[in-house]
Amino acid sequence: MNVLYKIRVNRKDMKKKLLKAVRASVLGIALIFVVTIGSAFQGSYFEISKQLDIFTTLFQELNTYYVDDIEPGDLVKTGIDAMLESLDPYTNYIPESQIEDFRFQTTGEYGGIGAMIRKREDYVVIAEPYLGFPADKAGLKAGDVLLEVDGKSVTGFNTSQVSEVLKGEAGSEVKVRIRREWTDEEFNTTLKRGKIQVDCVPYYGMLDDGVGYIKLSSFTDKASRDVKAAFNDLKDQGDMTGLVLDLRGNPGGLLREAVNICNFFVPKGSEIVSTRGKVKEWDKTYRGINDPLDTEIPLVVLVNSGSASASEIVSGTLQDLDRAVIIGEQTFGKGLVQQPRKLSYNAQLKVTIAKYYTPSGRCIQAINYSERDDSGKVKRMPDSLRTAFETANGRTVLDGGGVGPDVPVDPRNYHEVSRALISQSLVFDFANKYYFENDSVAGPNEFELSDEDYENFVAFAGERAFEFQTDTEKKYEQLMKTAEKEKYFDALEEELAQIKKELDDYKKNDIYKYRSEIEEALRVEIAQRYYYRSGRIEASLLQDAARLEAINVLKNQEQYRNILTLAD
Repeated sequence: MNVLYKIRVNRKDMKKKLLKAVRASVLGIALIFVVTIGSAFQGSYFEISKQLDIFTTLFQELNTYYVDDIEPGDLVKTGIDAMLESLDPYTNYIPESQIEDFRFQTTGEYGGIGAMIRKREDYVVIAEPYLGFPADKAGLKAGDVLLEVDGKSVTGFNTSQVSEVLKGEAGSEVKVRIRREWTDEEFNTTLKRGKIQVDCVPYYGMLDDGVGYIKLSSFTDKASRDVKAAFNDLKDQGDMTGLVLDLRGNPGGLLREAVNICNFFVPKGSEIVSTRGKVKEWDKTYRGINDPLDTEIPLVVLVNSGSASASEIVSGTLQDLDRAVIIGEQTFGKGLVQQPRKLSYNAQLKVTIAKYYTPSGRCIQAINYSERDDSGKVKRMPDSLRTAFETANGRTVLDGGGVGPDVPVDPRNYHEVSRALISQSLVFDFANKYYFENDSVAGPNEFELSDEDYENFVAFAGERAFEFQTDTEKKYEQLMKTAEKEKYFDALEEELAQIKKELDDYKKNDIYKYRSEIEEALRVEIAQRYYYRSGRIEASLLQDAARLEAINVLKNQEQYRNILTLAD
């Protein structure tokens, strides 16, 4: 007993000595920080050192006296994350274990099998194998259920956990056990991990009457290279009279790639974007430094609420310079710039260092994270507080809420039945079934479902006991509760029951009433099975309202010029 007590005491002594050393190191780092940054921060040195000292001594006491063992790394990360949460959602701590995921965000590269995965009940399934990568070469298909990875069950795992065990160094091997849903076949296969490069430009091609189209999905370090290659290929195909650059759903990425892409379409030397932050030495104005690809071709940029950051630099800059017509929805409103900063032990801090401003002088940041209400919530800038700026031709544009389109196109609102069929994976599952029953289909822009195909889908949904709730049903349920509360239910019971019966009768026909939008979702999903990611995009363009509006604008050159030259 005495021996055990001595061991525990020694452990405590060792922990105290170690933490004292950490404390001294932290204070030393703080001093170096102050000396390095300069006199501007010297006034706050005492407060910085004080708070670091408090944190170190608190951690020392917790580690020594807390009743249960604690994991220092997890505890510190929790503290760091909570601290950063009070700033903005883009300032993040990245421990060494997550560096590869962070690198993927900037390069689009990782070591793995090359497949998108999704959660289905207790299992994770292949959602989409990437063309030409290990999963595709091994014959894995959408809908394949992952049972084991390297001999260990992954049942009950979430997508992050499965992704972690599937990733690894390029050239290494991973063994997976698969259950194929439509054949009930189970098999093992060994995949050699590869260097996975997700395409920044998953699809490009010619639309109607010489209109080129480029889909840009991210701003990783190869975005401008891929856009340039796509543009030149489209130009080589023939007489390209206009171009559509699709930035919908593009969350952004590297600022320099946004600058490079703008430079493709504006004269060399044009101001593209400027950044301003607390450290004045980092304030910069970015200009086009290369010869452009084409400064004359009519240009349309498609945006929506998912277009953010670098997407807003491109769309906002081309709008400010009156170089492109912006079509779609209001963009996200992220006018902040992040930079990775190296920390000890291979960790990093992704920190917001500046706001960016388009050539007109506007910052499109929609939320001021430094101002919060009593509950800690932030709010978007109200329209009444947004400031007006002018484009090169004198058109009015506003700051503080994203990039507003020159030609608005409302987002498509799907009926509840369509959304339910998609969210409950019935569209996904039927596409998998269709693929295993049909060797081939027509091209993505030609493939159509037959009446027989659609009836098979209706039967398939019925077999799955498909259920959904309409907005009318939700309001009916609220009416029932209100009637009971106000003592009207007994008097109205018969009438309410009749309403419910009629609702049920009408609802049964919704899967036919909204066939066109359900069929579109099926057609796009099935196209992906045969033609991968590019096929999905090409198929989705057929009934795309924004695409149709873009073609109309580019065909009508007078309308195009008027949009860019007439002040609001």
